[in-house]
Amino acid sequence: MMTIAKFWGRVRRFMSVNTDNPEQLRAQLSALSRLIPLLYFILVANAWVLAATFFGKAPNWLSVYVALAFSTVCAIRLVTWWRRRDMTLTNEQTAQELRRTNKLAGVLGVVSSAWPMALFPYGDAYAQAHVALSMTIAILGSMLCLIHLRSAAVIVAVTVGLPFVIFFASTGISTFLGAAINVMLLTVATVIIVLIQYRDFTRMIGGQKRAEQLSNENLRLANLDSLTDLPNRRAFFTHLGCALQKAQSEGSRLALGIIDLDGFKPVNDLYGHATGDRLLVEVAARLSSIYPSDALFMFRLGGDEFAYVVANAPDDRSLVAQGDEISAILRVPFVLPEATVQISGSVGIAAYPEMATTAQQLFERADYALYHCKDAKRGGAVLFSAEHEAQINIDARIEQAFKCADFEQEFSIVFQPIVDISSQTTTGFEALARWTSPTLGKVSPGQFIPVAERAGIISALTRPLLKKALATASDWPANLRLSFNLSAFDLNSSEGTLAIVSIIEGSGFDARRLDLEITETAFTHDFTQVHRSIDMLRLLGCGISLDDFGTGYSSLSRLHALPLTKIKIDRSFVTDLHKNSNSLKIVKSLLALSRDMELDCVIEGVETLEELTALRRLGGVMVQGYFYSPPINAEQIITYLNEERPTAIGA
Repeated sequence: MMTIAKFWGRVRRFMSVNTDNPEQLRAQLSALSRLIPLLYFILVANAWVLAATFFGKAPNWLSVYVALAFSTVCAIRLVTWWRRRDMTLTNEQTAQELRRTNKLAGVLGVVSSAWPMALFPYGDAYAQAHVALSMTIAILGSMLCLIHLRSAAVIVAVTVGLPFVIFFASTGISTFLGAAINVMLLTVATVIIVLIQYRDFTRMIGGQKRAEQLSNENLRLANLDSLTDLPNRRAFFTHLGCALQKAQSEGSRLALGIIDLDGFKPVNDLYGHATGDRLLVEVAARLSSIYPSDALFMFRLGGDEFAYVVANAPDDRSLVAQGDEISAILRVPFVLPEATVQISGSVGIAAYPEMATTAQQLFERADYALYHCKDAKRGGAVLFSAEHEAQINIDARIEQAFKCADFEQEFSIVFQPIVDISSQTTTGFEALARWTSPTLGKVSPGQFIPVAERAGIISALTRPLLKKALATASDWPANLRLSFNLSAFDLNSSEGTLAIVSIIEGSGFDARRLDLEITETAFTHDFTQVHRSIDMLRLLGCGISLDDFGTGYSSLSRLHALPLTKIKIDRSFVTDLHKNSNSLKIVKSLLALSRDMELDCVIEGVETLEELTALRRLGGVMVQGYFYSPPINAEQIITYLNEERPTAIGA
């Protein structure tokens, strides 16, 4: 059973402003700010019309001065509301304003009922009827204008409507008794309307709040990487654009770094995608902990690529040091449930305003620096420089010349011997591409091949060069082999591989004398497709050589899984081999590995007798390099073979 205290508590809560929902409070204040001026206009106009009716009939203090005082109060409140229409109030200020409106509703209600009833005795029947009309207008106008503040509307109903009914019912005049009954019904109906509208208004605000929360959550999810909880690629470009605008307006420096993980794909392939995902989560956590978010904003662009933006960027040396620090942190082994893995990270950096003027340009410059970092300083950091800018211009000219090039006429093939150092005889030749452009002159393979790969036109070059190489090799003695380099892009699709197979079969050259060379970087693409392409070429009879062995990041387990026939040790390990103990150890290990895997091994870049002697002591068998011969034209091969003589090698 409800006690009086509980009942009174409910009444008080019903008649007070609910401060539990800040969004609703702001919505109420906003709605009232549009209707309150109308309310005060109605009250003031109604008051002066009533005052005019009783002017000369009632005392001036009652008919005029009260109306003047009432209008002054309304005018002050009107000005207050008008001045606050564009103000941003705190939640507490909003609640205070609504509570003040509640109190004033009671005051204005009392005045709107007491004053007309005080004038009632001074008027004739018409004037008294005007009193009833004035109070009815005050009731309806006030309640409808206060419909978004339930408590204030009910207060008006109580302070104006209830006195109206009591007062006019007590006059004993049937007309006024009927008016009292009608007004009572009208007031009750209006209260019901107010309650229904307030309920709907409250639900609407709640729905808007939920919709806003959902929208904010969707926006957050749209800009958040679901795996790492870092801002995603979309958020990155948005932030970069805003940061650049701020840097431009402030005249400050801005830097962008792009991080690409080295050795991630082998982990993914060896342990599975679940482990790869856990590694990415750990990488993101480690990167996020490096610097405070207000100094360095970290993002995940996708895959194993991350980025960061540095506002008020320091000098170039500090930026490179920062990038090197990030790389060093990533080199610390990651302890995962499946295994402890070690990777690294290469960082490309670009700075505004020195090397870029737009967000897109800044991104492209950082990406270009990353490309060079992975090529020359893998596991470190490279800052985009004026030299890179010059190289971009050169690459652009090369790419443009490429698009207009006649592959058949402008490109040629030279051949470098591969020699068995035990017998001092040539076992085969590697085909190497050369380009003489009508506009650029001679362009080195180190320049045009990377451009062709980035432009996606390397396959269009591979096929005519393979035809030329096979046509030349068809005239060689049957004991000589041909080595030809394939790009990763040549193996990325079944269609591309089938095109290679078709060329080989149509050449008439014995595929069993052909070694197709691929680099470890090919496996950073679609490993499954590359494996499938290699299987197809092996079925044809071709040998598969892994070029530049030791410079990539292929796991031994993947190498074992591939049907390789030969590995080629990169020249970087051979230069001054006899003087460098580390190089000696590496080459020795690689030679032992090739023997364990039962693979032939060719050592590239042999240029001196000292290097050759050291390799022979390590157990090397086949070598390639300028010590024996530079690349030669097809017409020179027969002469070279005829003039080939054993070379004296120290013991």
